[in-house]
Amino acid sequence: MSKDLESGPFFHGTKAELIPGDLLSAGYPSNYRPEVIMNHVYFTALSDGAGLAAEIASIDGAPHVYEVEPTGEFEDDPNVTDKKFPGNPTRSYRSTHPLKVIREVHDFTRLSPAELQAWRERIAAIAQSPKGEIIN
Repeated sequence: MSKDLESGPFFHGTKAELIPGDLLSAGYPSNYRPEVIMNHVYFTALSDGAGLAAEIASIDGAPHVYEVEPTGEFEDDPNVTDKKFPGNPTRSYRSTHPLKVIREVHDFTRLSPAELQAWRERIAAIAQSPKGEIIN
């Protein structure tokens, strides 16, 4: 699957505090819809995309962006690619294999309070929509 995809660097955004060497694995609640247990772990080649993911995560805590390294095959994230948008404009991926944390990244774009509120409202509206289902 990952043969024709890019080689990184890759980033993961979360509110979890991690250290280099930690492994991020599937099988945990979604950062956005905690009632959904994820079959994949998600990442992007854009540090600002990971920053956005960290900012809008529904769990408590400060946003963190980590450079990560996939430990196995990965594929385009169908939540933001051809199943919903043409191509892969967000350069987002997912894997059933763990991601290894390499380092924390601090130079990502932060959202203003108004932007954060707008994103939270958007996510709440999407979650209520029949088209808002996570492709898991």
